Amino acid sequence: MGKLKVIVGEENEEQVKQITDFFKKDSAVEICGIASNGYDLLDMYNSVVPDAVVLDLILPGLDGFGVLEVIQRTNIGVKPVIIVLSRVIKDSYVTKAFQCGASYIMAKPFSLENLRSRLFDFNTAPVNDVKPVAPEIELKKFPAQKNKNFLDEKLSNLFIMVGIPAHVKGYQFLREAIKLTVEKPEFINAITKKLYPTIAEHFNTTASKVERAIRHAIEVAWNRGKIEKINNLFGIKVYSSTEKPTNGEFIALIADKMLIEGA
Repeated sequence: MGKLKVIVGEENEEQVKQITDFFKKDSAVEICGIASNGYDLLDMYNSVVPDAVVLDLILPGLDGFGVLEVIQRTNIGVKPVIIVLSRVIKDSYVTKAFQCGASYIMAKPFSLENLRSRLFDFNTAPVNDVKPVAPEIELKKFPAQKNKNFLDEKLSNLFIMVGIPAHVKGYQFLREAIKLTVEKPEFINAITKKLYPTIAEHFNTTASKVERAIRHAIEVAWNRGKIEKINNLFGIKVYSSTEKPTNGEFIALIADKMLIEGA
């Protein structure tokens, strides 16, 4: 068997560079293509017929779940190995990903050495057995540009549900943090260096005040005993009354929900 042919669906440019730089030195793996949105990835999948797909759940246009569902509807044949990447690993996400055909799920940040190992752990099928996406499948393409008014509305409703009123200290900062993370997912990996300073500049304040105010907004929800509504929002038990999330965890959780729901 020749090189393992891999395509990557990942929007984060820094993550793409890390993956491509790592596998450039690998004589057993060939990165055959990179796609920053789900539709381009499926086009690439048809033309390349890869042995494996490395797929971030959060992609513009068509998200990772949508990509998985289309690949699962291919003609009869052996599917490629699909390694799913996600910043937030929750039971509902994991269950849905496996139901849609994922081979393995890796939490971000992840080890590139582990990624390579999993690609080979699950790859047992000759490349010739892999079938491309059935040509009769037609996808309705929605613009990748997010509807900001729709996102604002969803965040307002969500904050009301989880018990964060508009007048509370940190409401606007938390709202802005989630919107920025939806627009630029890489911000969640640089909260103190990028996210807080960006919000602080927008509101003419300091990054430390932004951090404290967001913490206060989250604590308001917990002190109001809205934990059950928060868990119901995600369809699983995410937290208990004694398990307060960090700012980053809470922002990432809400941002991922918004992205998966197409906000």
